[in-house]
Amino acid sequence: MSESNDEPFQLAAEAAAAIAGQTGVESHDIALVLGSGWGEAAELIGETTHTLDAATIPGFHSSAVVGHTGTIRSILTPAGQRVLVLGARTHFYEGRGVRAVVHGVRTAAAAGCSTLVLTNGCGGLNEAWAPGTPVLISDHLNLTATSPLEGATFVDLTDLYSARLRAIAREVDPELDEGVYAQFTGPHYETPAEVQYARRIGADLVGMSTALEAIAARHAGMEVFGVSLVTNLAAGISPVPLSHAEVIEAGQAAGPRISKLLAEIVGRI
Repeated sequence: MSESNDEPFQLAAEAAAAIAGQTGVESHDIALVLGSGWGEAAELIGETTHTLDAATIPGFHSSAVVGHTGTIRSILTPAGQRVLVLGARTHFYEGRGVRAVVHGVRTAAAAGCSTLVLTNGCGGLNEAWAPGTPVLISDHLNLTATSPLEGATFVDLTDLYSARLRAIAREVDPELDEGVYAQFTGPHYETPAEVQYARRIGADLVGMSTALEAIAARHAGMEVFGVSLVTNLAAGISPVPLSHAEVIEAGQAAGPRISKLLAEIVGRI
């Protein structure tokens, strides 16, 4: 790996060192990225011992999206595990580059996390999934035309989304469905034709995050668990125009239920 390709990992190491310095917590076990609708889960996982302003950590920025916090939290679970909650997600459409998109994931790995939990709010392609339905991610389609990996870096993604962790989730709620998540670039919502294209190539869910982060996590050796909150039916399936306000509203309505679900799952990891 060239010196320039080392830069994102050096920055992640600096960020992890800053988190350890500000929290006094030498190592974390699980990283949690909370997307639209999932924010309340942090309160249920355990005791928040430290809340950091993400902008004070190398490589992080304040969140540019309504519904996302700009903090990094260290939580102590009842079982004694340390959870690093990354509330300052950078989206691909913000134009900061792919390195910035996956910086949080790489920082979590550098901070000692062996498991990554990715959540998001998304559009559903299955009419049976009403807004507010949580769906496990079994696989993804990366439709961003880019990768967080640079140079001749070859990583097997056959079992990217852990079957073991999905089985744990089903122990908590046996009725959880699963599906394939397609990441588009955004920030515009998909057209009805793009939604039909995604459906025909195997997608069940569409959104603007997660896939690039999951790839970076696998490269870092982390076990990945992904779960989406269907906040709306996708374009052409939904009978009404799409809006970010609708996403926020659906997330708020489902928040208590899905947060409890996620906290129970994390408690069993």
